[in-house]
Amino acid sequence: MRDLLAPKGIEVLSAPLPHGAGPAVCLHLMSLISLLDEQTALVDLPWLAVETVELLKSRGFKLIEIADSERDTLACNVLALGQNRLLAIEENQKTNAKLRQAGFDVRTFPGTELCINGGGGPTCLTRPLLRA
Repeated sequence: MRDLLAPKGIEVLSAPLPHGAGPAVCLHLMSLISLLDEQTALVDLPWLAVETVELLKSRGFKLIEIADSERDTLACNVLALGQNRLLAIEENQKTNAKLRQAGFDVRTFPGTELCINGGGGPTCLTRPLLRA
């Protein structure tokens, strides 16, 4: 990835993942962090590596922590729609309230069947399109 993007001036950084429930469990970065805008990240802070938190803070990021009780309902997986609008799972009411308090327009949908049972949040339900 670094070799592909370096000629375009894009820096690729690796992010160490926690052990979590063990190496046999699928865990991806969107379970731990979602960028909400250019300087704000929604994070599952206890599960982020110290190195990652320090990097984000050194680059001026504001961190909003998810509610620990909503970790298993994919609270950290939020889709940024631009202009301070976010798409989130409605069941994560505590985290959504934190996002609203931070000035975001949080739009929600019921995610029990589609997301929580399937293990994929709003970002997992997107597919980029290229239009001419």
